[in-house]
Amino acid sequence: MLLASSAVADVRGTVRVVDGDTFRMGSATIRLHGIDAPEGKQTCTRKSDGAVWRCGAWSAEQVRARYEGRRVRCQEIDRDSYGRIVGRCFLNEEEINRTLVQEGYAAAYTRYSRRYLDDEKGAIVAGRGIWSSEFTRPEDWRSAQRNAPPAAQVSSSDGCRIKGNISGSGRIYHMPGQENYDATRINTSKGERWFCSEAEARAAGWRRAGR
Repeated sequence: MLLASSAVADVRGTVRVVDGDTFRMGSATIRLHGIDAPEGKQTCTRKSDGAVWRCGAWSAEQVRARYEGRRVRCQEIDRDSYGRIVGRCFLNEEEINRTLVQEGYAAAYTRYSRRYLDDEKGAIVAGRGIWSSEFTRPEDWRSAQRNAPPAAQVSSSDGCRIKGNISGSGRIYHMPGQENYDATRINTSKGERWFCSEAEARAAGWRRAGR
């Protein structure tokens, strides 16, 4: 059951987690204010071993394990262009928005609020969650997806996702989640190719972008 109090603009109910920064409570959708979690299809690249992992799906799983089915209170701050409530949510005295940034499940969304910037800095220093990896901020990732040519969004037929590009800088491979990955197109007629691992790319004579 969903309860709303117009006097304090609070919504209370049992949480169903949509993704790392969005809840459903009854008929209401709550977009958590001031934070931005990786998108479901987004990947990150671990700094420790170069492994590519689905950080967007991971973020949603962590938030779901922590809050799914819990009764929370959300304070409405605004409504977004989709008609969703934008708010701060609380589990008892815990501010959920802050926790998600502190744990590295989401980044601070400074376009709308700087409230969680110090929490993000702490997560970066500790290398928690998404900050253990190289990744594109969710806002920039969404922009790249909207603007990239369709061919740039299609992986090779065998599922290998590392892009071996040939340019004036030589043979360079791009990992999912890196800057310019989504905008990079592979033209196999020019000798460009897909790789299934960094080891394979290096053995073939490609070097990693940014190095």
